Amino acid sequence: MASSRRLRRMVASQPGFLTLKPSSDPTDLVGGRRKRVNKNKKKNWNKFSDITDVEEFLEDVRHQERTTGGLLSEKSDDGLFFVDLGQADKAEQKAEPDEGKKRKGKSTRPLRIDLILQGDSCIPPPKDVLAYQKPNAKKLRRIAQKAEQLAAKGVVPRAQKKLLNRRLAHRTVKKAVTEANNNPNRDYYDMWAQESKSPADPWYVLQTGKEQVKRPEKLNQKPSALPAVEVIAPGGSYNPDFLSHQALLQEAHEVEVKKKKQEDKLEKQLAVNREDKATAETALREEVEGLIEDEEDEETSPNKEDEEASGAAITVTEKKTERQRKKEKAEKRKEQQQLSVKRQTVQQQQLFQLRSIKAAIKQQEQQTKKRWSKRKEKQEAQKAQPRRLGKLKFQAPDLEVQLRDELAGSLRQLKPEGSILKDRFKSLQKRNLIEPRERAKFRRKLKVKYVEKRAFKEIT
Repeated sequence: MASSRRLRRMVASQPGFLTLKPSSDPTDLVGGRRKRVNKNKKKNWNKFSDITDVEEFLEDVRHQERTTGGLLSEKSDDGLFFVDLGQADKAEQKAEPDEGKKRKGKSTRPLRIDLILQGDSCIPPPKDVLAYQKPNAKKLRRIAQKAEQLAAKGVVPRAQKKLLNRRLAHRTVKKAVTEANNNPNRDYYDMWAQESKSPADPWYVLQTGKEQVKRPEKLNQKPSALPAVEVIAPGGSYNPDFLSHQALLQEAHEVEVKKKKQEDKLEKQLAVNREDKATAETALREEVEGLIEDEEDEETSPNKEDEEASGAAITVTEKKTERQRKKEKAEKRKEQQQLSVKRQTVQQQQLFQLRSIKAAIKQQEQQTKKRWSKRKEKQEAQKAQPRRLGKLKFQAPDLEVQLRDELAGSLRQLKPEGSILKDRFKSLQKRNLIEPRERAKFRRKLKVKYVEKRAFKEIT
């Protein structure tokens, strides 16, 4: 136990250390005799090592930190001692009582339960690290440092520039004082009027104190130039004249002819060509193919060998002499000089062709104007046509036409045709308000299982 005694001497030799609890020396004897233990084995270290003095020392340190907030050796004299001035001060305080303060007694003394709940430790609570952590703190710190560097250089960020350039409505327009409702002389304002309020409407500014947001011009444009309700042709009346009825029949006939042409074209594309059909001769040729060797292949084989041999020959190019190179350079210079002279002559001739050039430019401008006008007409015509808004194309409904024999003589004999709901639905599609659609197909997710009940089986 020499190590434990050495540790106690080391603790006791520390300067300025004051113990609040008496230390107890553990006995090294067991049953009156010293117990011999082999300390070389690790299992005997904690079992037979005496560390009570170390634990007492650490507990004493913790006790001092809880009660005084630190070690007593590190405290100053003013923090540990005070000067007792005796009973004179207390007698003077009793002689001059303060009227504003209440008499201290049992009523002002804190309750026992409050004293128990109060913290008696001078050690501050541990710092909650999670409370100070922020997501992306490193990235935000880097952004703030970069902003400080730019501010030091006098550079304004882009987002701040946008905010500075932005003109707010509440800065330009001051909120006016609203008039009382019981004022009979105030202006009359019709809230159900159909006229739209302009941005400079005085009543709107007076009531809200803000300028109205300007409506984009594109929202005022209709998606189609077609009317909401199209008037049927005169031939569709219950009692039309002969010419208008024939014109409507001709229009319906043209629609049917167009459909017939499309069907014929599709059948023609899907039809099988007679030449591509298999015959007995072609079937026999396919079966015999590869069994009979062709004589032509044997005749052409030596020719192919000669061609391969000739292709394998290496072509040797002769090296040019210095005289030939100089001759080629002189010819190139001569060609360049001729081209430059030709360009100069063309430029000189263009001076005398100014009138023709002006006429060509004028003609080109007229052509561009014609193309622009045609493009404008095409755009205006497309406004009355349905656009492709979805994956399906718009299909115009069939014309409701009655033959001459089917016409009714009076309104009483007239039979209703078509559906108003389908007509309105097709009108919305034609005016580009909704995309063309088709009826959703019903698909059963699970198969229906038919089971015969026991009562039904007994009957059958």
